[in-house]
Amino acid sequence: MLENGTCFYGRSFGAPGEKLGEVVFNTSLTGYQEILTDPSYKSQIVTMTYTEIGNYGTNDQDHESIHPWVEGFIVREYSKRYSNFRARESLEDYLKKYRIMACEDIDTRMLTRILRMRGSMNAILSTEDFNKNRLLKKIKNWEGIVGVDLVNRVTRQDVWRTEFYKTKKRYPVVVFDCGVKHNILRLLESFELQPVVVPSFFTYKEILALKPKGIMLSNGPGDPAPVKNVIETVKELLNYSIPTFGICLGNQMLGLALGGKTYKLKFGHHGGNHPVMNLKSRQVEITVQNHNFCVDIKSLGDEVQITHLNLNDKTCEGMKHKKLPLFSVQYHPEASPGPWDSRYLFKNFYRLIEKNIKK
Repeated sequence: MLENGTCFYGRSFGAPGEKLGEVVFNTSLTGYQEILTDPSYKSQIVTMTYTEIGNYGTNDQDHESIHPWVEGFIVREYSKRYSNFRARESLEDYLKKYRIMACEDIDTRMLTRILRMRGSMNAILSTEDFNKNRLLKKIKNWEGIVGVDLVNRVTRQDVWRTEFYKTKKRYPVVVFDCGVKHNILRLLESFELQPVVVPSFFTYKEILALKPKGIMLSNGPGDPAPVKNVIETVKELLNYSIPTFGICLGNQMLGLALGGKTYKLKFGHHGGNHPVMNLKSRQVEITVQNHNFCVDIKSLGDEVQITHLNLNDKTCEGMKHKKLPLFSVQYHPEASPGPWDSRYLFKNFYRLIEKNIKK
């Protein structure tokens, strides 16, 4: 049930129970396991617009974090038979193992059209309660995602020096774990950087004590504005001119730390086919996106330059500082739908670190 009272009846193929969340739609054709395990989807119910989901099963390699974070998963048709040489279990078994609710056999096209016209809405999934008045009351009493610090619910509690690859590591990079995806860490390693993942509540003094050569502001869930501890820490770190690279929520955090503002998009950007223009090269990158909030271009000062623009709605997709060694993008360059369109950003980060060291 949506917060406007619209109901859909389908078949459960995940865990039983009842879950509240904000409903969003994702336009990707594949990658459902990566979507399920992306911490940026915390407190959200994801609807896939592609009609058949589950046909290649799940495996042990495609996790983007330690477990799924979505509150619920909605598809038009769940494929009960799966076939892939990497598969280890079905999507249904995977969802039940992690106690994730899922629903099939509803009109996902209608649901998506409602969300596009009305915007993202809070909703409830239930296999237990079918009383419409009670369900609607539960939705209205839910806290939602605006003004809520969801980063605090997904960040790790300790320091983690990653070792995905046995590659040479030249420079340590502190990664704020606001809900970081594993492929971001893998790509940092592939460019001879050593990710040192720290909890989002670390202070700037604790970060400086690690002697980083670079700082990565990771992706993460929800509204950036209430994550004040990260914003204040980034503000302090700006005084030390450490090369900084922000991705998705990290882009928003950087924008807020630089004095800008953020706002909520009508229905967000979720999917693997969003065109973004690099304003310097004039090339168009096909990007993966997953965010409900955006940096207000008009709120940024003269020292911040917009580097990337969304060609669908002309929102800010990237920026850099004209004096300080920092830049960020709103989309996910590690997701590679292009498949190599945005990999250059990690190379640019490495070069920025080298240039800063040689000063």
